[in-house]
Amino acid sequence: MRKPLLAVLRGERQAVPPMWLMRQAGRYLPEYRELRAEKGGFLALATDPEAAAEVTVQPIRRFGFDGAILFSDILMVPWALGQDLSFGPGEGPRLTPALVDTTLNALTRVPERLDPVYATVARVAAQLPPQTGFLGFAGSPWTVATYMVAGQGSKDQGETRRFAYADGQGFGAIIDAIVAMTVDYLAGQVANGVEAVQLFDSWAGSLSPAQFERWVIAPNAAIVEGFRARCPGVPVIGFPKGAGGKLPAYARETGVDAVGLDETVDPVWADTYLPKDLPVQGNLDPLALIAGGGALDDAVDRILAAFPERPHIFNLGHGILPDTPIAHVERLIARVRSAS
Repeated sequence: MRKPLLAVLRGERQAVPPMWLMRQAGRYLPEYRELRAEKGGFLALATDPEAAAEVTVQPIRRFGFDGAILFSDILMVPWALGQDLSFGPGEGPRLTPALVDTTLNALTRVPERLDPVYATVARVAAQLPPQTGFLGFAGSPWTVATYMVAGQGSKDQGETRRFAYADGQGFGAIIDAIVAMTVDYLAGQVANGVEAVQLFDSWAGSLSPAQFERWVIAPNAAIVEGFRARCPGVPVIGFPKGAGGKLPAYARETGVDAVGLDETVDPVWADTYLPKDLPVQGNLDPLALIAGGGALDDAVDRILAAFPERPHIFNLGHGILPDTPIAHVERLIARVRSAS
């Protein structure tokens, strides 16, 4: 059966844009909260193939989205590179030892830590409806490196930015290791049933233009090149959150098949300045989805009107928030699917 999501990623505009939502498998769903409580924590859930597959298909079962995205985490790659990964109650993720305190060479790679993810992919691929596209993903090198260097998330990625300026060669070695493991990781996802992939660069907006070229564009281009050699024909979505005016250069120079737009990007500007016919994805503000009502309807209509000819996947500008009412998601889906 024809899959609208994959058709758009291959450059074919649909009268009704296909849709999925970043973090659609997550805490706003009561069925997810119940399963996570049963498993006792995020990492235990993400590394249990049966449970992670169930989480992946929950929003498809409930909403009928056009795309399912693998339930996992961007920090699986540093875990496979040898850092220890933990998620404390009420805390963000922690990676130890932080590379600000040790060297990359001190880590022992454990690629078999990715095996549960591949098993999850195979389970999901066997369960999805025939019209639903299956998305895998990985974190982009700059964003993953910010966690590896600091050992945790930060507001401005200052520690990693200082590291990159002070020791470009050493930081480049970290980026290169992430690139190589990411290509292997994405190829492994495809081998088990994923049909397209997304690269999340959540902290791309924290870099100066020159650093953006060096640590966002160049490494993502290397991943795209390596991945295409291993998985020809599998589409790649790039999502450099906060890139702003650097988006056209990112789109041209990385070679991605589609670009995700965060909620700060004017979609009319994007349609004007991004390469002609490049598929785009986005970019509803997650807070508009929480607000609902007329504010949601107006925001949806503005986005749909911005891409009269360009292939478009409807999505949020970032991940769905935990306090999002399910009724508002249902209203969003109805609004998008009735706008033909």
